[in-house]
Amino acid sequence: MSDRELGIALVAIARGAIGGAFGRPASPVRAHAALDRPGATFVTLKQEGELRGCIGSLEPRRPLAVDVRANALAAAFDDPRFAPLGMREVEITTVEVSLLSPARRIDAASEEDLLARLEPGVDGVVLELGRARATFLPQVWESLPEPRDFVGALKRKAGLPEHFWSPEIRVSRYAVTRWRQAEFDTELATDEGIR
Repeated sequence: MSDRELGIALVAIARGAIGGAFGRPASPVRAHAALDRPGATFVTLKQEGELRGCIGSLEPRRPLAVDVRANALAAAFDDPRFAPLGMREVEITTVEVSLLSPARRIDAASEEDLLARLEPGVDGVVLELGRARATFLPQVWESLPEPRDFVGALKRKAGLPEHFWSPEIRVSRYAVTRWRQAEFDTELATDEGIR
């Protein structure tokens, strides 16, 4: 099966989990061998192009289908930046699923070294210092295209000062394969009998 078929399945699982929370019947999900393998995902919800929730996993600790379902529900109801999704919002909310590759450590001697090593638009980044930890998906480069701004905002997200640097900071990068609901509306409508 192709990545497209996996994307259709993952988006359908995410949509089905959110709809199921409101008592909507679950639609069948196309079988895909990857759904039973461990996977790390983020589920992003948007309304009219604006963020409405985003929650995910950085490490593959549960089967991919389980991870997407749990992250979809968390993005809809547990993202602390937003009120829980209401039933009337379901129809105007679109789903995006990002499947993360394993993270690889970036050994940077300084912040300048780190900034030179990052690949804007490609790298998802995890920043850690002690208990402080934050990540930005590669999609965040769309709104923060300059590496210095990207890393500064990531440090703020982790609860650190924007201009702070320490040799103890650990940084890792990962890539994502991303699927948007709009790419599959025809297939999803056929599978779900909607639209």
